[in-house]
Order: sequence, then structure tokens, then C-alpha cells
Amino acid sequence: MSKITVTSIEGKSFGAIVTNVELAKIDDSQFGLIKDAFLEYGFLIFPGQHLSDEENITLGQRFGDLEFGSLPLSNQERNEDGSYGRILDLKSQMMRNWLGNEAWHTDSTYMPISSKVAMLSAKSVPDRGGETELADARAGYAALDESTKSRIEGLSAYHSVAYSQANDLGDFPEQGEGLGAIFHGEAYLRPIVKVHPETGIKNLFIGRHAFGIPSLARDESRSLLKELNEFVVSDPRRVYSHSWQVGDLMIWDNRSLLHRARPYDYAQPRMLMGTRVSGDSSTELAYYPGDKPAKLGREALTAELQLLREETSDRRYKGTTATVFI
Repeated sequence: MSKITVTSIEGKSFGAIVTNVELAKIDDSQFGLIKDAFLEYGFLIFPGQHLSDEENITLGQRFGDLEFGSLPLSNQERNEDGSYGRILDLKSQMMRNWLGNEAWHTDSTYMPISSKVAMLSAKSVPDRGGETELADARAGYAALDESTKSRIEGLSAYHSVAYSQANDLGDFPEQGEGLGAIFHGEAYLRPIVKVHPETGIKNLFIGRHAFGIPSLARDESRSLLKELNEFVVSDPRRVYSHSWQVGDLMIWDNRSLLHRARPYDYAQPRMLMGTRVSGDSSTELAYYPGDKPAKLGREALTAELQLLREETSDRRYKGTTATVFI
């Protein structure tokens, strides 16, 4: 096998394209090179890999324990024989979830242990649109003025996907099984300034799931979080948009980047296989539902959702709850 080639993305503060590698056949030494590049660049793109479900899972497990492996993130219903057919209704909860992902976020901050690594592998893509965009929250933090850095040092925000769905879309999901289980009524308090556990680099740990900074009034909290999110993505050097080709694999660091999906013609199939690696409990654990701090998170979320019920009639789903999951 030729030497692995890592090429930084021109004009960007982060990201690299990796070639001369077959991910399905890498050894430990080659994975070490990939891991080093991953930590340096924040995200890596591997064109033309065409990994199977098993190969996606095996690669993900090299980074740690999985939240899930090779899960279809698709606008199609899966048939009993494993094929995919009917395009999902935009009113279904599943499609509401996917549309929510079109706002900047970090994965699984709404769970007790947030994610450290995410992978997407393209199986089918629409004619246009449906890109995945990433934003460098490390460079975003570094570019802040010192007064803002001082202001946010030590601040934390709650994280909840029930909040973000309500705030962004006017979607108020019921608690449920499977992907519906992410709507669990908990909110997890996380620092706004995160120190990466492996590199020691500080970044803004924010995104659509963040709300309710405990030490600030609601309006001030909302304004600050909006300001920080917009600042990260305000410089084109800190934002990368990937136009998918079937067979591409992308991997990124959930501890230091934001990401989002882009709109497309939802009548066309789009299937990305997702693998997500759980964070290490020593660094990514907020607390568990049975722990004392969880009570304050539940109270903060309940109060916020009550207010959003009155404020989201102008959003896409107008303060409603889906009647079907898929």
C-alpha cells in the first residue's frame, strides 16, 4: 500500500482529505497516522471508500465504544428485507428530526455522555443540496476578543434536543423508543468553553441544543449563545461544505467542531450511514438522570418549553407534536 497522503483543505483553518488508503484494510500503525491527523485537523474526508456496514462499525470501534454503528440516516423507510422504499412524510417525527439537523449543533450533548467522534458514509445522495457543513469552534474561540473570552470563562449552558426542536422548528416531540428516546425530559449542563481532552485546545462548545445559562437572564442567555454561534460561522475560513459523492466517508471531532446538514429536494433519496463514538466518561460525562444536578436541568427544560409553546407558532411545525414517527 502507498503511503497515506493527508492534504489540508486550502483556505480553511481545519480539515484534510486523506488518500492512498483503504480504510477496510488499515493496520494499527496506519490507524495511528489517521488518528493523529484527525486530532490535528478536526475532520477528515476519505473519498471513494464504499465501506460496508461491518467495516464502518470496525473503523468506529477503533476510536472507542459506539453509541451506534452504521445506522441509516435516511429520508426513506426501511423495508423488512433490508431495502429502502417509501420517502418519509415531512410531518413525521423522523423527518422533523432530520430537518432539525440543518441547524448548527454538536452530537449527543443532550445525553449524559456526549459524543467524541462522528462518521458518515454516503450510500445515496440527491442531485443537488444535502451537503454536510462543518465549523471550526477551536478557531472561533481563538478569534474572540479578550473581553468576550473573560465574559464566558466559567459559564455553562444546558443542552437538550427537546429544546432545540421546539426552538428551531416549533416541534414538540413525545418521548419514545429508538431515535425517539432522545426526547427524554433531561437537560445536561456543559461548559461553554471546552478544553479538548486530547489536544488541550480550547473551543466554544455551543450549538442549537444549548440554552439557559444559569447565571444569566433568559434574554441575555439567548442573545449570548446566538452571538457565539454566529461568530464561529462568520468567517469562511472556519466553515467547510462537503458535497457528497457515493462512497465518501467523513469523520469529525464532536468535541471541537459544529456541523449541520443542508436542505435538498426531500422527494429524492438521501442515505448516509452514521456511526457515532461515545465520549470518555472521564471527560464527556455531565451527570446521570439520578444525580442531584439533573433535577435543576429538568426544571430548566420544563420552564423553557412552557415559554416556547407560546413563542413558536411562527416556526415550521407551529408548536405541534407529530402523530407518526416515520
